[in-house]
Amino acid sequence: MLESGNTLLTWRLDKNPQEIESPSEAVKIFDHPLKFLTYEGPVNEGKGRVQIADAGTYQILHADSENIELHMNGRILKGIFALKRVKNNKWIFSKIPP
Repeated sequence: MLESGNTLLTWRLDKNPQEIESPSEAVKIFDHPLKFLTYEGPVNEGKGRVQIADAGTYQILHADSENIELHMNGRILKGIFALKRVKNNKWIFSKIPP
């Protein structure tokens, strides 16, 4: 989740932040209200569970409809990362080497 104004831009990643040394599939899901920034617990009427995997700050370096480049300063994710749209709501999240 990336805080943007009064909403959280949200992607579901197929890997935990500790495993993001190689590209990860990211599925763009609906934006969430800010109250979910600190929420952990059941979702979808008990069909799933959400937990906070990382927290910190970020700065958008570049953004358009197909690519987002971010400088992240989280507890785990540190450095420059990219979200690249592959198709519709499917994206690839990857670390950009220094």
